[in-house]
Amino acid sequence: MRFFRDLNAPAFAAGFVAALVGFTSSIAVVFQAAQAFHATPEQTTSWIWAIGLGVGLCTLVPSLLLRMPVMVAWSTPGAAVLATAGLAGDFSMAQAIGAFIVSALLITVVGATGWFERIMNRIPMEIAAALLAGVLARFGLDAFSAARGNLLLVLAMLLAYLLCRRLAARYAVIATLLVGILWAAFQGRMQWSAVQAGWAMPVFTMPEFSLQALISLAVPLFVVTMASQNMPGVVVIKASGYPIPTSRIITLTGVSTLLLAPFGGYALNLSAITAAICMGPEAHEDRSKRYTAAAVCGCFYLLMGVFGAVVTGLLTAFPKELVACIAGLALLGTIGGGLATALQQEKHREAALITFLVTLSGVVIGGVGSAFWGVIAGSLALFIQHWRRPDAA
Repeated sequence: MRFFRDLNAPAFAAGFVAALVGFTSSIAVVFQAAQAFHATPEQTTSWIWAIGLGVGLCTLVPSLLLRMPVMVAWSTPGAAVLATAGLAGDFSMAQAIGAFIVSALLITVVGATGWFERIMNRIPMEIAAALLAGVLARFGLDAFSAARGNLLLVLAMLLAYLLCRRLAARYAVIATLLVGILWAAFQGRMQWSAVQAGWAMPVFTMPEFSLQALISLAVPLFVVTMASQNMPGVVVIKASGYPIPTSRIITLTGVSTLLLAPFGGYALNLSAITAAICMGPEAHEDRSKRYTAAAVCGCFYLLMGVFGAVVTGLLTAFPKELVACIAGLALLGTIGGGLATALQQEKHREAALITFLVTLSGVVIGGVGSAFWGVIAGSLALFIQHWRRPDAA
């Protein structure tokens, strides 16, 4: 099979790191969202089953069919919105499921019509690259901020990364990850007690539709997922140069969410952070074979969905400092490339810098994250600069 011929150790490591980062950085928010709707332990496990299965299949199948790294994730800011709104409105699980279905229908329509992709294609590459760098730079900062919690671990991983980049660049990420695991185990920081045997079983909840849930849950979930997740996801695809049919993938995530919503699959979307890990040169030196990294990531998400407690325990066994450090180091090349592209042309430099800084700020306005406002600020700056230029002439 071609997949196994194209797969190598760096691609496997990139897929594992992407799944590790995607899971550990956001699963706590998903648990909070489920609890906000008074979920039972069985329903919470069903949520993990649904999003794991959805993300896994929507990543694995398109990647193998298109031979391109198609990366899908669950909506982390969407979960945060649900957790907040759920507690404030005291909604039932049935009402929440109804809201998930409405949001999924809206995402499906947006993908099927293609209007979102057309809007994104009008954003200049410099603005898109600055947005990408701004989204990822936070992970770069967190890699070194992790030294506050475990200085020796971060130093060991940084030294391993730099040495491997010099001696065997293609194996830098996997070697750094192995050094981090060994060092954390030596320090006794690996939380093996978190690993528990158990299958994840789906629990069906009959949806209930209400106007209050539509306004308070469905619409905010849709807006945040499109603005804070799908927008950066399209930018990463655009910056990577892969001709991925984004509208069709967005439609796929909408339909998949629609099917999995009764089991707790609240929102699937294009990935940005984990996509950058699997689309970068660290994943595979041959860009035509980087789809294998995405496929591996999809397999890990499927395992997480099916085996539930076992995989959840394994992934949460890693110290948070190790996860933060490996994520930042794995994204260094992509961050640098984004900044280089963003600041290359002088006429777009200031607008790109504004985009980068607003995105990096992490500002949230009206429940919408900084990625959206970064694009708005950069586009506004670009418009004003171009509008004034003819007058100056």
